[in-house]
Parts: sequence; structure tokens; C-alpha cells
Amino acid sequence: MSDDLLRVEHVRQWFPLRAGLLFDRTVGHVRAVDDVSFTLSRGETLGLVGESGCGKTTLARTVLRLLTPTGGSITFQGQDVTTAGRRDLAPLRRDAQLVFQDPHASLNPRKCVGDIVSAPLKRQGVGKAERRARVGELLELVGLPASARSRYPHEFSGGQRQRIGIARALAVKPKLIVLDEPVSALDVSIQAQIVNLLDDLQEELGLSYLFVAHDLAVVRHVSDRIAVMYLGRIVELSPAEELYHRPIHPYTEALLGAIPVPEPRRARRQRAVVGGEPPSPIDPPSGCVFHTRCPRAQAKCSVEVPPLTQYDGGHAAACHYPLNVTEAQIAASTRSPDSPEAAGDVTPEVLPVAQSA
Repeated sequence: MSDDLLRVEHVRQWFPLRAGLLFDRTVGHVRAVDDVSFTLSRGETLGLVGESGCGKTTLARTVLRLLTPTGGSITFQGQDVTTAGRRDLAPLRRDAQLVFQDPHASLNPRKCVGDIVSAPLKRQGVGKAERRARVGELLELVGLPASARSRYPHEFSGGQRQRIGIARALAVKPKLIVLDEPVSALDVSIQAQIVNLLDDLQEELGLSYLFVAHDLAVVRHVSDRIAVMYLGRIVELSPAEELYHRPIHPYTEALLGAIPVPEPRRARRQRAVVGGEPPSPIDPPSGCVFHTRCPRAQAKCSVEVPPLTQYDGGHAAACHYPLNVTEAQIAASTRSPDSPEAAGDVTPEVLPVAQSA
């Protein structure tokens, strides 16, 4: 059996823009996710980062088939679920769960915690006595007392409510949990507690995580690999520590430069300033989607889409003029199998090596 739990290949999620008297004409599309490919191994955490509006959450919901992709394919546990119907999606619904960003809005205020956590079990036909025992186990597993089952969501703090959401996701013993910015609505001290809880649960239960966030400082502590998204595309994919020490794409360097540091005067990394606003996904730029804001952009960037090129150390980036890469590394680089241009014959252009930050 392959170690790949999830395989996403050239997935697109375009939303139609309609106009006309009865809104019956499609006049354009919002390209929320545009040709994204990646794999997720069993027991691995893949961080998915990027600024607001880059398509992270849309991609996460598409992977779970809460949205039907416009194109591409999604394979989960060896089964193609891209166009699967409701009945065929039942195993995916059980084995892949979602933890939402807002721990308050994701819990029904009219139901007690016991009913909320046991809802997936009831859906699976588990008996009442077994559900009650299982709810107590789940609450204790996430650091809450079993007696919390009789209380309501408003009686808990934000961090405790997020623990309830995690307990609900664990109820049906999933293999994959998609975490949609699970700590962004929490205080910093509570964020650390939830991150540590997720680490402990992964080690104990053998879970795989797709961790969606905009905060690279948080993602670093939980991820084995990190994918950086910009305007619906993955522009860099790398092992976590490799990404932090040697960013290849200029956009990644800008994200890293935006991480707050406790003592700015001692910070070694120079901030890479990126001006302007992200372009509209309705009318994305030609060529490299980042070229309108990139300080290294040249004429080639506006006309030619950069392939996702594989460098050493499992590091891939889609950039014509990469950072922190030697001429020898560029010469030895190959197209990533995930890249739509992998079969092409364009060779990355050799530039002087940028100084490491």
C-alpha cells in the first residue's frame, strides 16, 4: 500500500460569475484554486500558508469534497473521490474530518457538549450507552473533564470550545483531519496549548493533518512540510525547516520577513518589502501570478508561467529567478512531477546567486 493518504493532482476550483436579466450568462470566473498538486503521507502534517484570499480554505474544502472541483483529481486512500456521489463519499466523510476556524460559530449553542460530540457517532449508528462512554473518553483525551458533556458551548472559553471541536472530529476515528486556521481566533498562550494538544494526538493516534494557516510562525512548529499559496497556486513546497532557512521563492521570503520577532535589533533576516495589493482572482496576471509585486520580476515573468521546479532536499519552487540557489543546483534541478509543465523543455534561467538572508 502506498504511503500517500491523499493525492491532489492539478485541482482547480473556479466559481462562475453570472450576469444578465436572469443571471443566466457566465461572464467570467473567480479562480480561487488554479492547478494545485500535492501529496500527504500517512502520519504527516502538511502546512498550507499564504495571505488572506489566496485560496487556502477553498482548497481545504475541495479536498474534503465539500465543494466539487472544477478540474483535476483527488485520490484518498487509493480511491478517486473527485466526482464521487453521496453514497460513495461515505467512507471519506468518516475518515476525513474538519476542525473549523471559529470555535464558537462551529458549535450549536442550543445543544449540550455531549450531543455535539456524539452527533457523528449517532450518524454512524452507535448505540446510546456506547455513545455516552465514548464522549467521556473523547473529552478526557482533549483535556476536558467527562462531566463537561452536560454543559453548553457558551459556558466554555475559546480554547476549551476548540477542544470540543477537536473531540467531535476525533469521534469517528478519522485518518485525516483538516485544520482550517484552528488557532487564529485564540490568544497566544492558548494557541500553544492547542498546538501541543494536536501534536500529542497525532503521535498517539497516528493522524495526518492538513494545517491551514496564515501565520508561518505557528505552522513551523507543527508541520513536516509546508506549501506556500499565492493567488490560487502553490508557489513553493518544502520541508519545514528547509523553507525557513532557505526560501527560494521571493513571496516566501516576504512572508518570512513579516513574522514578528521579539528583538528586532538582533534579527538576522532582512525584511523583503513587497508593495501593492494581490491581484484579483477574477483576472489574474499572465505568466507568473506574483510578477506584479515581485522585486525580482523581469520581462519573462509576465509572459511565461514558471514550472514547479524540484531542487535538492525535497524543495520545489515556481520561480524563473529563484533565491538562495547556486548555479549547480539550478543545472541539476528538475520539473516536479506535480507541475503541469513537467513534460516541457524549458530550462530554468541561470542568475547570480542571491545572498542568503
